[in-house]
Amino acid sequence: MRGVSQASYRAVADGYERVLAAAGADAAGLGGELFGVVDALDRSGALRRALSDPARDGDDKAALAEHLLGGKADPRVVELVGTLARQRWSTPEDLTEALERLAAETVLAAAQAGGDLERVEEELFRFGRFLAHERGVREALTDRMATPEARVAVARTLLAGKVHPVTAQLVERAAREPRGRTITSTLADLGRLAALRRQRLLATVTVAVPPTPAQLERLTALLTRAYGRAVQVNVAVDPEVVGGLRVVVGDEVVDATVLARLDEVRRRLAV
Repeated sequence: MRGVSQASYRAVADGYERVLAAAGADAAGLGGELFGVVDALDRSGALRRALSDPARDGDDKAALAEHLLGGKADPRVVELVGTLARQRWSTPEDLTEALERLAAETVLAAAQAGGDLERVEEELFRFGRFLAHERGVREALTDRMATPEARVAVARTLLAGKVHPVTAQLVERAAREPRGRTITSTLADLGRLAALRRQRLLATVTVAVPPTPAQLERLTALLTRAYGRAVQVNVAVDPEVVGGLRVVVGDEVVDATVLARLDEVRRRLAV
C-alpha cells in the first residue's frame, strides 16, 4: 500500500488501537473473525469493488458492510470494516490488504495484552528459520493440492503444546490461506508487525558461528545507535553465510556489498 491507501490505513489503525486496548486477550477472537472477512473479500471481486468504490458515498459503503456482517460478526468487527469502507483506496486489493494487516495486528494485540508479545515474535522467527531448512515440512504446509484443513492439521501437529496460542493461530492462518505468498515470507512479515507493536525495529542477523552474549549486546547497541531507535535482533546461524555476517534491518539488506559498514561492525564486535 502506498499514497492514499497507506494514509487511509494509518488513519483507521490509529483509531483502532483503543479498541484493541479494551479487548485485551479477547482480541484473538476478533482477529479470527477479521481473517474470515478477508477470505470473503478474496472470494468476491464484486464485494471488494463495492466496499472500495471511490465514486460511492462512504456512509453507503459502511451501510453495506453493516448489512452483510450485522448479526453475524462481533460489532467491533462490523464497525472496523465499515470504517475501512469509508476510506479511499487506490485499488480494491488495498482494502483487503489493510484488513488482513489489521487482523494480524488484532491477534498480536492479544499476546501483547498478556505480556507475551516478545515470546510470540521469537517463536515466529524460530519457526520461520526451521521451515527455511526443512523443505519437506515447508511443502506440506503450502501444498496447493491439499485442503486448507489438511495444511492446518500439519501446523497443529508441529506446534501443539510447544508455542503460545497466538503463535499457533498465526501459523495456522498462514498455512490455511497463503494468499499468494510463501509461508516463510508471511512469518517474517508477522514478526515485523510484532516488533513494531513493541516499538522496535527488527533486525535479522545471520552469522557463521553463534555470537557470544557480549557480542550480541554490542551489535544490538550498534544497530540501535545507527537507526536511532530500539532494535530487536534475531540471530540465525548459517556456516555458509558470505563474509561471516549478514544483517537485514527492516527491508534494508546490509551485506558484503557494503564492506566498510561490515568491517566496522566486525571490528567493534572484536573489542
